[in-house]
Formats: sequence, structure tokens, C-alpha cells
Amino acid sequence: MENKVLAIVNGNEITENDLVNTAKRFPQDRQGYMLSPQGRKQLLDQMVSFEVYALYAKELGVEEESAFKALLENAKKEILTQFGIQKVLSQVSVSKEEVEKYYEANKNLFKTEEAVTARHILIDSEEKAKEIIDEINKGLSFEEAAAKYSSCPSKEQGGNLGSFTRGRMVPEFEKAAFELPIGELSVPVKTQFGYHIIKVEERSSEEDRPFEEVQNTIYNELLNERQSIKYMEVFEELKKKYNVELK
Repeated sequence: MENKVLAIVNGNEITENDLVNTAKRFPQDRQGYMLSPQGRKQLLDQMVSFEVYALYAKELGVEEESAFKALLENAKKEILTQFGIQKVLSQVSVSKEEVEKYYEANKNLFKTEEAVTARHILIDSEEKAKEIIDEINKGLSFEEAAAKYSSCPSKEQGGNLGSFTRGRMVPEFEKAAFELPIGELSVPVKTQFGYHIIKVEERSSEEDRPFEEVQNTIYNELLNERQSIKYMEVFEELKKKYNVELK
């Protein structure tokens, strides 16, 4: 693609590539707008303004001021620091074979949790709960019963609680839900909220997550760990080399 010149300020060109690269510095959710016709115009105006103000500051002799020189030196030190750290961290690598070996040795860390998908009806008395169970057994659908009788906001979705893993519900509810066969109604289950009628619709057991699903996570964890170790090793060496004294 042609790198079109969009503006010239005192002989310095601002190109299409310059504009695109500047747009990439904005947050992800703003980049689309900055590359729209209106956003491009605003961004180009801003880039031109930066150029002319830089020229104006140079004309005023700002480069010779002590405050400018101090900021320039600090910026230079920060950039040097970043490049120095990058040089050290770039010495660290993790192979695919190492990622696979870690996965095989630590499969227990990469499991999907046991989960159930369930509906419930919440009532304030055990007697009423038993009456509703009787109605459902006689033909009233669970969803209709939830909409008609439940005091839980989930009644608007037929009592649907979605899928949940252990530790998400109060103990009495969790125990009943994870022991209940799919499609069967529970007996009234008492919790601090009242009495629940539970119906489990799906169940998924704990399983190993496939390697392809977790390999990037493992790679990043191993790389970050090794980079941290390398950083501290070199840091200790450099402190001795450059005679660091802590007062």
C-alpha cells in the first residue's frame, strides 16, 4: 500500500503510516474511531499541532533550558533501562516440548470443574413446596410452576440458575444439586432463604482440559517465571559490577 503523504510541516512529512501508528497508541476501543474519516481528520490536526509546537519550542531555545535537558536525560535513562531489560529477558525461551512436559506432569492443575445446570423454585414453607411438587408430578411444567410460585428472581426464566460449580451455592443447596439425578425433582431442600425444589438438567464431570486449550497459558507462565529469575540473577551480577552501595 502506498505510504501517502498527508501533510508537510516545515519540510517534514506526515504520512499514512505515521497516522496509523499514532492511532495504535490509543486504547483498543478508540482505535476504530481514530481511523474513521472524522477521527483521521482530528488525529492529523493533532499531529500537525504537535509538529508546529515542537518547532516553536525549538525556535524559543527550549532545548538549551536546564529543565528541558533534565527531562531529556530522564527520558533517555528510562529508554536505556527498557532496552537493557529487554536484552536480558530476550535470552530466555521456552520450547513447545517443555510446555508439553509441564502439562503432562501437572494435569491436575488443568481440569474443568464438575458442574451442574439446574432450575429451582423457592418457597417459604415445606408444606407449600410439597404441594407444588405434587402439581408438577400431575403435569404442571417446572417452568410454569417457577413462574407461578417461586419468590426468586429466576422465576422470570422458569427458575433457571444456569450452570454452576461447587462452592457457588449455599452448602445444603449444593449437596442436593450435585447428588440429584438428571431430570428428577428434589425433595424440599431447606436453606437460609427458604425451601427449594431443584431440578438438574445437565451435569458435567471434572475432566482434563485439552493441551491446545491451555498451552498458551502454560507457555506464558513458564516464560514469566524464567524471565523473573533471569532478571534477578543479572541484577545481582550488575550490582557487584557497578559497585552498588545501599546507605
